[in-house]
Amino acid sequence: MPWTTQNIPPLDGKNILITGANSGLGLESAKALARRGAHVILACRTLAKANAAAEEIRAGYASARLEPQAVDLTDLASVRSFAREINARHARLDVLLNNAGVMATPYTRTQDGFELQFGTNHLAHFALTGLLFELLVKTPGARVVNVSSLAHKLGKLRFDDPAWERGYSKWHAYGMSKLANLLFTYELARRARVAGIALCTVAAHPGYSSTNLQLRGAEMAKAKLKEWATGWFTPMVAQKASMGALPQLYAATAEDVNSGEFIGPDGFYEVRGYPQKTRSNARSHDPGDMQRLWELSERVTGVHFGLL
Repeated sequence: MPWTTQNIPPLDGKNILITGANSGLGLESAKALARRGAHVILACRTLAKANAAAEEIRAGYASARLEPQAVDLTDLASVRSFAREINARHARLDVLLNNAGVMATPYTRTQDGFELQFGTNHLAHFALTGLLFELLVKTPGARVVNVSSLAHKLGKLRFDDPAWERGYSKWHAYGMSKLANLLFTYELARRARVAGIALCTVAAHPGYSSTNLQLRGAEMAKAKLKEWATGWFTPMVAQKASMGALPQLYAATAEDVNSGEFIGPDGFYEVRGYPQKTRSNARSHDPGDMQRLWELSERVTGVHFGLL
């Protein structure tokens, strides 16, 4: 039988934090986890978006335990402030679901000067994980789930130009950020294992799913025709967001998940389907790139895990 949200175990007493919880995969994940009893922290770019997501979830499940919070992943000062708030408010964090992201955007920089996709999709989540690391470590059975993409296969780390100051390609930059999600996942799993820390770090990808992620790049570029075409075409061929969320929900809750694994859809070329354990490309398992990315990420964010 395929794994669905009906297989999520009871989550009463669990605290789960989801970035980008106001739409798409994040919102679908929040709905499913709240229904199983989790206290879900809805980490969204603005408090208005977080509150709107909470209202939508409660409309379908009135007793949902939700905590709307604001964090701007394009600003490390906001990430630090948010992490301080979470550390102060909570004695445990069972799952950190690093879900938020941007895709194929025009060349833009974050508040800290990073290329937008690398800065948002990888560096902000690296920093957030590090700032919540002690809280995760002291929570028995805690997990970190990083949401990657099939586009990681397009990616190659540009250690000499991570800000894409030369020859920017929006799709290759997206691929680089999604490759970074995987390299971070595997390196955190390795370092935690070496340190004897029982933290489960997993990656997942949604296949090709219909969310507003596809529209964001066209909106930012003010490409109205492309925005219209994407809005028409994507729902025709992509699976629903509720299906696309299943791999990350599996990664966050299934009992047979092990640290360092990668979860994706089981259909043709992993474009759609139910969750299965899969394997990312060879580049994402390069030990040298894992270490170099870790060192780069610590240096530019100023966040250190204290792991060797």
